[in-house]
Amino acid sequence: MRSPKDFFAPLAVGAPQPPRQIPVRPSRMIHFFDPGNEKMAAKVPDLAKKTDVLLGNLEDAVRADRKEAARAGLVSIAKATDFGRTQLWTRVNSLDSPWVLDDLITLVTEIGDKLDVIMVPKVEGAQDIHYVDRLLAQLEARAGLTKPLLVHAILETASGVANVEEIAGASPRMQGISLGPADLAASRRMKTTRVGGGHPGYLVRTDPIGEDLTEGRTTYQQDLWHYTVARMVDACAMNGILPYYGPFGDIRDVVACEDQFRNAFLLGCVGAWSLHPVQIDIAKKVFSPSPADVAWARRVIAEMGDGTGAVMIDGKMQDDASVKQCRVVVELADELAATDPELAAAYDAATKEIQS
Repeated sequence: MRSPKDFFAPLAVGAPQPPRQIPVRPSRMIHFFDPGNEKMAAKVPDLAKKTDVLLGNLEDAVRADRKEAARAGLVSIAKATDFGRTQLWTRVNSLDSPWVLDDLITLVTEIGDKLDVIMVPKVEGAQDIHYVDRLLAQLEARAGLTKPLLVHAILETASGVANVEEIAGASPRMQGISLGPADLAASRRMKTTRVGGGHPGYLVRTDPIGEDLTEGRTTYQQDLWHYTVARMVDACAMNGILPYYGPFGDIRDVVACEDQFRNAFLLGCVGAWSLHPVQIDIAKKVFSPSPADVAWARRVIAEMGDGTGAVMIDGKMQDDASVKQCRVVVELADELAATDPELAAAYDAATKEIQS
């Protein structure tokens, strides 16, 4: 274990200083694309105008015989594209694969100045982050980079969940963690073949009325991922990094996708993956506080004055804990509004209406 006084020291001579605080930038959707697919690559400039994060995927969904083409494609796209405010991330291959070393060497040395975050799949413990941390420092020094690359872990094994707290705090590079429900389901031997979302068999049932055990008993589908998402959120909050929901695989079911994203948002996640353009607007909507919620939060903060004591607003008790909750909503709204004039106008209009 590193001494606390050495935690923020560079891990290679000539490497940039590790960050002391993770920059919080809009990342409501992490939109995946295959950089080796020419049709997808051609859409990247337009997608950059609509998304918070674009992620060039090199791992799952890229066949073994196309790994090198995907890597080369990402290099070409990064060099040729002006991403503006949109972040460029990549998901490299897993650390036990024969491709990951070439992924990291190529991407850091050739486009390290364009990349913001490197997503690492199937992280099982702090040791995986330590390996990537040291290697990135060496490659940054070789490439002469002045800004450190950040690392994002995917929680998709039982070991990763068991060690999520140590993963979250393993390096000052840690930007966040995403839930990877499909691989995690396999690792846990869960009996679902869905990529994220609920399952009709995972339910609770109301008690019977009288002797009839079947009549009038309502069932309610439960969230398979509630425990894991909540634990991931706690680990991230404790270490000052950001939690994300991962993929929702049923592209056609936009209603269930929105529900799953909203569950994650309410629990504390800041964004989710989008696998298809139709999910971009869903994530943007869900992971932006509603104008009504922002207006109410601003009203509570204003009426609470210095934030101490308690007041009654519309018959509801508000105190210092309420102010803390409301500040979470308002701070997120302000961050998003700073780069989204349409959202800023909606927030201001709702605030004026509630004040009138």
